[in-house]
Amino acid sequence: MSYLKNITSPTLLLNEQICRKNIESMAAKAHRQGKELVPHFKTAQSHKVGEWTKEYGIRQITVSSIKMAEYFCNNGWENIHIAFPFNPLEVHKLNALAASQSISVQLINEAVTETLATNLSSTVGFFIEIDAGYGRTGVEVSDFGLIESILRIANKSDKLQFKGFYIHPGHTYYTEDKHKIYDESISALSMLKTKYSTEYPNLKTRVGDTPGCAAVDDFGDVDQIGPGNFVFYDMMQVNLGSCKIDEVAVALAVPVVDIKKDKKEILIHGGGVHLAKDVLLEPDGSKNFGEIVFLDENGWVIPLQRSYVKSISQEHGLIKASDELLSKVKVGDLLGILPIHSCMTADCMKRYMSLDGNWVDHTESGTSNLYDKI
Repeated sequence: MSYLKNITSPTLLLNEQICRKNIESMAAKAHRQGKELVPHFKTAQSHKVGEWTKEYGIRQITVSSIKMAEYFCNNGWENIHIAFPFNPLEVHKLNALAASQSISVQLINEAVTETLATNLSSTVGFFIEIDAGYGRTGVEVSDFGLIESILRIANKSDKLQFKGFYIHPGHTYYTEDKHKIYDESISALSMLKTKYSTEYPNLKTRVGDTPGCAAVDDFGDVDQIGPGNFVFYDMMQVNLGSCKIDEVAVALAVPVVDIKKDKKEILIHGGGVHLAKDVLLEPDGSKNFGEIVFLDENGWVIPLQRSYVKSISQEHGLIKASDELLSKVKVGDLLGILPIHSCMTADCMKRYMSLDGNWVDHTESGTSNLYDKI
């Protein structure tokens, strides 16, 4: 029986074949340059996708919260890195995790470093996050006083071990010149490695974001790359040139509940609680909340004529429909939506349906089973 027969409400579909190709491609790129791929799992948040990545030589992962680290703990990962300035209120949770799992955190100030140095009962690694130049978070690359103060405090504890420097150049999402941003980030990491490698000969440098890692072909002497969104991609990444539309590995299946052919509009059950509210702008200034595809037993097919979700509310979505779409769809059919931002859509939906009709786990699904039968 087709997986489509099991869908009656908004359901996030995961195409394993596309996802695996995306993982394989990024892993091969890292391997060609002698870099270690340490993917950021804030996108997939799935044990099953994690098992796929292991098949391509991936041994370490990055997460964005201690809750996500708990989900992946003790599943064969050599290390789990929490890539968010560490929240000192969670030090006791960190101790519990570090008792059985190699884990590392991100530090950007003396206060949290002091808290960890004083309260850790198990060994924890740490990266110093460096501001990539757009001011979201991190230590200024030239603030050697703060860098050395963090290192000095950490050295007071035998439980807090320096692993290296981390940069997330997230402003690649907002500029066309991704190579310039990466040149700056790679140069910053190279300078820091040169300055501190005598004292810390095993330190690693890591750079990571999907648009940059997809576009750049030379990562210099950086040791590790850490993109996340590449496992699924999405319409934002298509728009940025990171991937092609047929490399997007997830689609939200939604029921059609009304059609107004005179207005060229289709009403769907699928809104902000399913897609989130990330948006792209069309050339005419209208909003695009997701690209429409036709669903079939093998996944989805990209139409010859574009249609997209032009507005959403909590549960409703309104499609600006092409003539092709209007001629093929009827009330009660299912359509697919390629999300603008797959990370947020996955977080909203909390699990995936594979194309063989099984549920695939997600951190928020409340289960650690890799596959759950419908």
